[in-house]
Amino acid sequence: MRIAILGAGPAGLYLSYLIKRRDPDADVTVFEQNPADATFGFGVVFSDRALEFLREDDEETYAAIVPHMESWHDITLVKDGERITIDGIGFAAIGRLKLLQLLQVRAASVRATAIFGVPVRSLNELDEFDLVVGADGVNSFVRKTYAGELGASTGYLSNRFAWFGTEKRFETLTQTFVDSEFGAFNAHHYRYEADKSTFIVEADEATFQRAGFANMSEAESKALCERIFAEALDGAPLISNNSVWRQFPIVLNEHWSHGKYVLIGDALHTAHFSIGSGTRLAIEDAIALDKALAAHGDLREALAAYETVRRPILDKLVRGANSSAEWYQRFAEHMKLPTADFAMSYITRSGRVDIERLRKLSPGFVAWYRQHRP
Repeated sequence: MRIAILGAGPAGLYLSYLIKRRDPDADVTVFEQNPADATFGFGVVFSDRALEFLREDDEETYAAIVPHMESWHDITLVKDGERITIDGIGFAAIGRLKLLQLLQVRAASVRATAIFGVPVRSLNELDEFDLVVGADGVNSFVRKTYAGELGASTGYLSNRFAWFGTEKRFETLTQTFVDSEFGAFNAHHYRYEADKSTFIVEADEATFQRAGFANMSEAESKALCERIFAEALDGAPLISNNSVWRQFPIVLNEHWSHGKYVLIGDALHTAHFSIGSGTRLAIEDAIALDKALAAHGDLREALAAYETVRRPILDKLVRGANSSAEWYQRFAEHMKLPTADFAMSYITRSGRVDIERLRKLSPGFVAWYRQHRP
């Protein structure tokens, strides 16, 4: 079988590795329009033990990635100058470029072909391939080409966010909430290397407009964010890398495949960055598709099985991500709550954690909550 994969992000690269590892005779080519060393963003975060699913099936890739990750076991909320620790909720992070480099090496180790810097301008260019996988992200060319057949839609949240980096080290994943003269801001920040951190600034539409970000250059925007979060940054500057203001896209598809075309990763679905699962879900999509291809000799049956098995799992996780996103849509309202109620609202926002589970996961936080709740 000849397989074309559009997109050399985590989903596309890992899928190429899995297929060639299983079937060395398979003809697998990854097409990526950007250079091999190009990436946007800074670090990517995974929920605690998010890569454990790799350990049993792919010890080598697990062992290649984990030593490059920064990990911690608590979340820190900062509001009104107070720091609240939520214990037992761990995360791990790695630089996005480092992750891509590691996955490029894994793909090359099984002789998967990757072609960088060459955009595919028409799917007719791929007629010779038996299977075409759209792993080409939120702006997927495959999804847009067959939007009607796939029942594809993309909506946008109203909040605005800009993705920066900084050389300030943060000991945990931290959520800093600030009331400014323009309105409420939030920053999601965490380290992905010993001395590098991601710093995502978020504001609702009204605050975004009052601050005048729409009319600012990237440098002016960065400078204002540095002023707003001066205390959190402690004098460290922000670093830009295409750090423009965006609205988070909600990608949906009624069908996951059409003919020989199939979607994985952000081309198929999105999960709000507040739950730290987007990259994990993309990698798990690749695993699910590879297993379906291995189990079914007929392509149509394989693609149907991929969706049948994977969709219920994915839908549950995406629902949690959407609930988290809805909380952030109204974070300025939540900031008006007493601190203890605000913290509990935050940690239960996805609907996947209740007080009973928190007693087991975060006994220190629950004890603090009982002490401080009015």
